[in-house]
Amino acid sequence: MERTENEYTADIFERLRKGETIAPDDPQAYRLREASYATKAFLVQMNNSSDPSEIRNILSGIIGTTVEESTTIFTPLYINYGKNTRIGKNVFINFDCVFLDLGGIIIEDNVLIAPRVSLLTEGHPVEPENRQSLTVAPIHVKKNAWIGANATILPGVTIGENAIVAAGAVVSRDVPDNAIVGGVPAKTISR
Repeated sequence: MERTENEYTADIFERLRKGETIAPDDPQAYRLREASYATKAFLVQMNNSSDPSEIRNILSGIIGTTVEESTTIFTPLYINYGKNTRIGKNVFINFDCVFLDLGGIIIEDNVLIAPRVSLLTEGHPVEPENRQSLTVAPIHVKKNAWIGANATILPGVTIGENAIVAAGAVVSRDVPDNAIVGGVPAKTISR
């Protein structure tokens, strides 16, 4: 698909928020890498801290909003951008989690996230000729959800209120409120 000069003048982050696929030759693609490296500089500091207050303060700077004192983050935590992540109150994020948030991540109040959980809002088209392009879709984790260890949540998924994602699950579809899902791909175990 050929693009016009006008399509490239809009901010790349705004275009991503609108769901636009970003081609590898996009003149603003370098901005995505620059933003990731800037975030990484803060992550090095945050992931080397053992002070809960300092961790919350650095994470607040990364995401651009205050991380509440009731929220606990065990580092290391890896985020590639940060500005599109929102974290509610009384959230627990365990060790070694990965948040790719260019598509937007919302984590509501009282959510539990176990070790090595991946919230991945980014992907690539399946057609080989377009595979180097970037696609995004938001992830929304609703109140009181629990995501088990090593689970992977894929782009565009909403985890319902009070839902449980079993350890090791790969979630590619929305999870209803109060459901328990598990497996690869994740299927409903209980409602």
